[in-house]
Amino acid sequence: MIQIISLLVENKPGALMRITGLLTARNYNIESLTVARTLDPDLSRMSIAVDVDPKLRQQVVKQMNKLVNVLQASDLTDGPAVARELVLLRVRTAIENRTAVLKEAEIFGARVVDSSTEGFVLEATGDAEKLDTFVDLMRAYGEIEVTRSGVVAVTLENKKLRLSPPVPAPSSGVVYEGEEEAAAAAVDGVLR
Repeated sequence: MIQIISLLVENKPGALMRITGLLTARNYNIESLTVARTLDPDLSRMSIAVDVDPKLRQQVVKQMNKLVNVLQASDLTDGPAVARELVLLRVRTAIENRTAVLKEAEIFGARVVDSSTEGFVLEATGDAEKLDTFVDLMRAYGEIEVTRSGVVAVTLENKKLRLSPPVPAPSSGVVYEGEEEAAAAAVDGVLR
């Protein structure tokens, strides 16, 4: 089953590698991964769609929350959330089909971002099923090329983010049991 995980991470080199390494080491297949900076340039938001056994979903999120540079990981699969994907589709079609392509694009809420004598480049957003249907429909009009962004998701839960201080990276790259608590106590002592 596809699990959608939202992560807030420090915008530092190696953060993406640690997260994908955790998933790869446990033999989970990443279906899509999107990442970009937030309003705070020191933080990034990741949306990951990963194929995980439903019994292991909570364990995956707990493991990610323990990673260096991860400030918050949450499962958006079943909770109230909005998830969308973007598709850019280039369709090469005969002149007599151009009006029909434009009508179909309008039905799906797609917009034309480029037009030429050979056809159009269309941009559409929505859930994966809607975009699959749109792509299949456009195949009937001619040769197509497709690029998809992968899922981007945001929770609709009405709760504040509670960020914990990042786990400091030990020199060996391995976090030993008890180091997280010691780091948290040190941060707490500095803040008092």
